[in-house]
Amino acid sequence: MSADQAAAEEEDAAAASPALPRVLSALFYGASSFFNVLVNKALLSAYSFPSPVFLGIGQMAATILILYVSKLRKIVHFPDFDKSIPVKLFPLPLIYVGNHLSGLSSTSKLSLPMFTVLRKFTIPLTLLLEIIILGKRYPLNIVGSVFTIILGAFIAAGSDLSFNLEGYIFVLLNDIFTAANGVYTKQKIDPKELGKYGVLFYNACFMVIPTVIFSFSTGDFQEATHFQHWTNFLFVFQFILSCLLGFLLMYSTVLCSHYNSALTTTVIGAIKNISIAYIGMLIGGDYIFSMLNFVGLNICMAGGLRYSFLTLRGNSKPAQSGDEENALPVSKS
Repeated sequence: MSADQAAAEEEDAAAASPALPRVLSALFYGASSFFNVLVNKALLSAYSFPSPVFLGIGQMAATILILYVSKLRKIVHFPDFDKSIPVKLFPLPLIYVGNHLSGLSSTSKLSLPMFTVLRKFTIPLTLLLEIIILGKRYPLNIVGSVFTIILGAFIAAGSDLSFNLEGYIFVLLNDIFTAANGVYTKQKIDPKELGKYGVLFYNACFMVIPTVIFSFSTGDFQEATHFQHWTNFLFVFQFILSCLLGFLLMYSTVLCSHYNSALTTTVIGAIKNISIAYIGMLIGGDYIFSMLNFVGLNICMAGGLRYSFLTLRGNSKPAQSGDEENALPVSKS
C-alpha cells in the first residue's frame, strides 16, 4: 500500500469517527494552549524570567515523569525502548524541540496580540505540508477559509506599532516548526507503532538531555537557577503550573491531531490565539490599538469560524476522485 493510500484511509477513518471525540479533543487542545500561553507570558514577561529554554526543560521533564509513572501504574501503555524507536520517530524530536523553544522565545519578545497575528502563518504551511507529505486534498471552500485567516493576519500586522525583528524571526520559525510538528505527529501516532503516549514520551526523552547540555554551555541554565524569584511562592507555583500545562498542551495536540487533521488542529490554535488577542486588548497592558489591526483580527476570526463550521459539517476530508475539480491539487513527490 502506498503512502498516499495509507494517508487517505487514515483521514477517511478520522472523518468517520464520532463527532463528540473530535469536538472534545479540539476544545481540550484550545483550552490547554490558551492557558499555556497566558502562564508563560506571565513568567517570561511579568516576572522577567530569563530562560525560555529552562522553562522548556521543565515541561519536558514533567512529560517524562508523568508518562513514566502512568506506564508503571498501567494507566497508559507504550512500547519499551529498543533500537528501532529513534528511526520510527525521526525527524520528530528535532522538530519538537525547535517548536518548543522558538515558541517560548517568541512569546517573551512580542505583545500577545502581535504574537497571535503572526502565528496565523502556521496554517498555510500546515496545508502545504499535508499536501506534500500526507498526500491530502482539500475542497476550495476550506482553502478559501484558510486564506481569509491569512488576509486578516496581513491586515492586522500592517499596523503593528511595536515592531521587534528578533521576535518576528522567532515566531516565524515557530510557525515552520509547528506546521512540521503537526503533520509528522499525524504520521507517527499509528497505534500499531509508538502510539500517542510513545511519541510524547520518547520525544521528550531524546531531547531533554541535549537541551540541558545546550543550556549549560550557554550559561542559560546557571542564569535561570540563580533567578531572584525562586523564593517567591507565586512564581514557583506558576512555574510548576507551566510545566504541567506544557505536558497537557503536548498531549492535547497529539489527541486533537489523532481525531482530526493536522490542519484542523492548527486552525483551532489560531482561533485560540485570536481570543487571546481580544483579551490582550483589555488586560494585557501591551496592546497598541489601531483600527486596521482590530479589523484584521476580526477577519481572522471570521475565517477561523467558517473553517470550523465547514469541518464540523464534514467538508474538510480529502476530496475523492470525483471532486478533483473542486479540490486543491496534490503535489506528487
